Amino acid sequence: MNAQTSLDTTQRINKLAKAASELGFEIVDIDGFFGLVESHANQQRNALNELLSSVKEMASANKDAAEIAQNMRQTSQQAQQDIAASATLVRTFSDKTKDMAGWVTSVRDRSATVGDTVRAVKNNNIQIASIATQVNTLAINAKIEAARAGDAGRGFAVVANAINELSQKTSTAARQISENIESLSNWITDLGREAVDVAEAAHGVLKESAQTDKALHQMEETSALEHKQAERISVQTERGQRAMDILRPAVRNIDRTVKDTTRGVAVMHERMSNLISSSELIVQLTAGLGGATADAPLIDLVQHTAQQISQGLEAAIKRGQITQSQLFDTDYIPVPGSNPVQVTSRATPFLDNFLPSFQEPVLMHYNGIVFCASVDTNGYLPVHNAKFSQPQTSDVVWNTANSRNRRIFDDRVGLKAGRNTAPFLLQVYRRDMGGGIFRVMKDLSAPIHVNAKHWGGLRLAYAT
Repeated sequence: MNAQTSLDTTQRINKLAKAASELGFEIVDIDGFFGLVESHANQQRNALNELLSSVKEMASANKDAAEIAQNMRQTSQQAQQDIAASATLVRTFSDKTKDMAGWVTSVRDRSATVGDTVRAVKNNNIQIASIATQVNTLAINAKIEAARAGDAGRGFAVVANAINELSQKTSTAARQISENIESLSNWITDLGREAVDVAEAAHGVLKESAQTDKALHQMEETSALEHKQAERISVQTERGQRAMDILRPAVRNIDRTVKDTTRGVAVMHERMSNLISSSELIVQLTAGLGGATADAPLIDLVQHTAQQISQGLEAAIKRGQITQSQLFDTDYIPVPGSNPVQVTSRATPFLDNFLPSFQEPVLMHYNGIVFCASVDTNGYLPVHNAKFSQPQTSDVVWNTANSRNRRIFDDRVGLKAGRNTAPFLLQVYRRDMGGGIFRVMKDLSAPIHVNAKHWGGLRLAYAT
């Protein structure tokens, strides 16, 4: 192969590497879009699940409401009938009470008339008694005169004597009549007084009966209105039930559609992830062939720095600064109150002093480098660059972008970088900067081995 052919081959490889890199960027960006769509689809799916649950509850509640409305309508109708019957009974009683009050009033009036008559009879009887007394006196005088007349007055004496007996009997009868009239008068007086009391009571009953009738009339109107409202409620609940019957299958159809869409998006997302892996493999292979000259210096840099870190850790273990079990500790302890959650391990205090001397200088080699940080095989990043290791605040968005140390990045890129054992791994990904902001960049990593044991990898992220 002559020099010209070698140059042409290199140029083709470089063009292939560049095209593969650009393809990787596009695929990652599209994958991020599918991830967002999938997230939204899942949110819609969850919302639909809640909606379906709500629809079921609404349907059940509407059914109960319909039954209650029906019962209320029947109850109000029965109440209306009962109130009407009670009103009729009270009005009948009121009419009879009026009749009774009229009768009692007439009794009172008649009692007064009878009293007047009795008093007149009493007065007449007094006159009769007086006349009888006078007759008796005349009879006595007649007897005296007859006695003086002797035999000539003997017949007159008999008559006088008979008149005397008759007057005495008349007087006795008059006295007895007076006594009876007095008793009758007293009884009539008591009857009149009682009739007055009964009449007043009857008028009170009539007054209360009128108020009761008014109250019952109002109750009838209220009951009729309630029954009308109950019928309206029943009609509306029936309409609601019909609407729910239409809504439920419609929501189920939407749910099935969203399910199908979600499954389709998930499949596409998975296929995009596989396509990302394929594009990354192309980029890595072209880089390994000597192409992608823009990445070559950074590949050398990350491999060299990872090797230095490996050697430094081995030396620290030999000096007793840290044990190998401490270095490989994965019992992460959450930092109280941190958001996003930060964690520590037994190796964190040592790594806080050890890693910055290797990671910070790398940032000065290329303006496009965003960060350089080491992660273990679980994606745990104990020590980040100083600019990304700010103390957390109460603002979770700010923390996400500026407090990235002591975090576990177990996403696809983070885990692959920590678990890769090849000489280097070149990935393209969208970095979450917080607040819905993402940056598409390359992630270059090289493995870190300590005493032949794979600890993790050194990640170098940069924009091109």
